[in-house]
Amino acid sequence: MTMDGYLGIDTSNYTTSTAVYCPDCDGILQKKKLLPVPEGALGLRQSDAVFHHTVQLPQLLEELAGEFDGRIRAVAVSSAPRDTEGSYMPCFLTGMAVARSVASFLKVPLYFFSHQSGHIAAALYSTGMLTYLERPFYAFHVSGGTTEALLVTPDNVHIFHKELLAQSLDLKAGQAVDRVGGMLGLAFPAGAELDLLAQKSQRHFQIRPSMKGADCSLSGIQNQCEKMLHAGERPEDIARFCIESIRAAIDAMAQQMIRRHGDYPFVFAGGVMSNRIIRDAISQKYKARFAEPSFSCDNAAGIAVLAAVREKKLPQMRAKEGGELS
Repeated sequence: MTMDGYLGIDTSNYTTSTAVYCPDCDGILQKKKLLPVPEGALGLRQSDAVFHHTVQLPQLLEELAGEFDGRIRAVAVSSAPRDTEGSYMPCFLTGMAVARSVASFLKVPLYFFSHQSGHIAAALYSTGMLTYLERPFYAFHVSGGTTEALLVTPDNVHIFHKELLAQSLDLKAGQAVDRVGGMLGLAFPAGAELDLLAQKSQRHFQIRPSMKGADCSLSGIQNQCEKMLHAGERPEDIARFCIESIRAAIDAMAQQMIRRHGDYPFVFAGGVMSNRIIRDAISQKYKARFAEPSFSCDNAAGIAVLAAVREKKLPQMRAKEGGELS
């Protein structure tokens, strides 16, 4: 790459990620690496995540710099899990510290976005639908830490506004996947392996999801899978039941959203949404758009894209703020 680009950094609880987005060629170069998780563990303590990001982030930036010889116009970083008051995880501090240093040294603007906003932007880029930023749409963010359905609308000041319409009231979809994967002896994170295992099953389950209005409850998935395991059922059938249960809950949430708020396009983001069984069923029913797997899992690509969008919108934002940008 020899064009100008926007640098994105994301240090989530799963992955260290860097990316450069070049609007002129509509291309993204990204480097990312999963955080090392001890065998048998279902995640990392925040202190360990911060340590591993501190080690991995400089290495990834060096690799990225070795393949990108253009000019960085701005730097953007994930600063919190979501755009809500009190949303905070220490692991994002590593990315913020490095982003501040790089932007300061290069004398370029620095922008902050939520990890969730990055997921949504990555899904829009991956599906070729960045034009959705100019219209209302539904966004599902389904991962290890979040299972939420949002109404996303254009916003000249913040790029887009997100209204929470539905969520899981207890266990998150990614947690269910990893816990069931763990009981089946799969490595963490278990999403990819559980997907492949579930595809080997010939069983068809009629799932009635546990719902409270548009919100779902997923804790029963783990309990039911444990019962199936103790009853000697096959691992592939247990995996299939877990995935079908998540699919049924998402389907029920989507139906409630349409019923209550109208018919808007659907976009699905987050690591769980790379599951083939869920993708095939939901995309056929709702003509929904799913991010490609490399843009579904935690990544900095969406953060880099948002930096470019923010710079493009700066004149509108300044006008909105009366000539000054906060």
